[in-house]
Amino acid sequence: MTITAPAEPQTATDPSGLPAWFTHDRFGMFIHWGLYALPARHEWVKNRERITDADYQKYFDHFDPDLFDAADWAKRAREAGMKYVVLTTKHHEGFALWDSALTDYKATNTRFGRDIVREFVDAVRAEGLRVGFYHSLIDWHHPDFTIDGVHPRRDDGEAEIARLNEGRDMARYRAYLHGQVEELLTGYGRIDYLFYDFSYRDNDHEDIWGGKGRDDWGSEELMALTKRLQPGIIVNDRLDIPGDLVTPEQYQPDKPMEVDGVRVPWEACQTLNGSWGYDRDNLNVKSVDLLVRMLVDGVSNNGNMLLNVGPTGRGEFDGVARSALAGIGEWMHRHARSVYGAGPSEFRAPAGTVYTQRGNRLYLHLFTWPFEHVHLPGLAGRVEYAQLLNDASEIHHREIPPGTRAQNTGLGGQPAGTLTLTLPIVRPDVAVPVVELFLRDDAAEDR
Repeated sequence: MTITAPAEPQTATDPSGLPAWFTHDRFGMFIHWGLYALPARHEWVKNRERITDADYQKYFDHFDPDLFDAADWAKRAREAGMKYVVLTTKHHEGFALWDSALTDYKATNTRFGRDIVREFVDAVRAEGLRVGFYHSLIDWHHPDFTIDGVHPRRDDGEAEIARLNEGRDMARYRAYLHGQVEELLTGYGRIDYLFYDFSYRDNDHEDIWGGKGRDDWGSEELMALTKRLQPGIIVNDRLDIPGDLVTPEQYQPDKPMEVDGVRVPWEACQTLNGSWGYDRDNLNVKSVDLLVRMLVDGVSNNGNMLLNVGPTGRGEFDGVARSALAGIGEWMHRHARSVYGAGPSEFRAPAGTVYTQRGNRLYLHLFTWPFEHVHLPGLAGRVEYAQLLNDASEIHHREIPPGTRAQNTGLGGQPAGTLTLTLPIVRPDVAVPVVELFLRDDAAEDR
């Protein structure tokens, strides 16, 4: 592997101190891919089914993803409106997707014989997207990684576990972990984001015996190494020490996230069907409109979304993933400016809607389509123009004085300060309709 000099620093930052691109771009793709794509029963299949290394070996022996095309992956990410892509360089099973000098358990030693990380990085950059790596702190294959309460051999009995752990040395594993990270951060140019996963020694995992955390990973040293080799890189919060952002997984925060009462950057990690790796028989698939609602709901609460795809054992996105990405991309084609560079608004959105805001443009995302009217508190006199974002067709707006009496076809008065929009009867044929409100220059200052 060619070792390069440390990457050039990324200097432009947002008010939180993060590289500015992250809270501007808002939407990325997660890709979980490894040997577990062959059994196609979830990326934790080795853990769930208590599979030994010997029995898991068949997946290494038959890993030959002949349909893998990193350029296709990157193109589909860009067309879906994603701005950065994060690949699992190694998941908990321990299989490395690059030509690591520190192990034989790697893609270049399979029938496939190619450096997947190299092809991924080149393809993502060619599409103008930013490059991220996921790297597991856990390794169920490494001979020095001690058996604990999440290891596939955890139920082998005390005597057998003691025998298996005899001679294992987490210090040696720690050196291996740091060495592989150094390979990844020096061999592929600038890396924008590193997602470590995960620690389990704290109170959230008190039911797990032998749990591992910062001391086992050498987290302080690992973080320092990461930042030294890639100045300006974004690192998540799963090293059991503070990171640059918080990473809620498989749920939607209902408000901006805080740590010790202070708002922090965050990114929701979400799946198409509840599984990260390819899971052939899992049909619990989220609809496109739900995924879009999750994205804009996150932005309205100052968060990003990292949406996962698990390629098949032959290396391509399956039909469910292709359809979902195409559907999101169709919506993003017409509505991206309500996402990119946008964030929360101080205005209060009515029920069934969320706001995002970018400068003097306020975006009303209508999760439910009302009959003809929607009432916006606090916006009377603050909006100079309104339009549907999908086609730039005008939306009429007016203030109905509070004392106005409802009669026959006439609306009654609304609370002072309320702006009333008049919508078309027919809902636009998009996943989530959006009204773009152009605020008067002094509207935000008045808040």
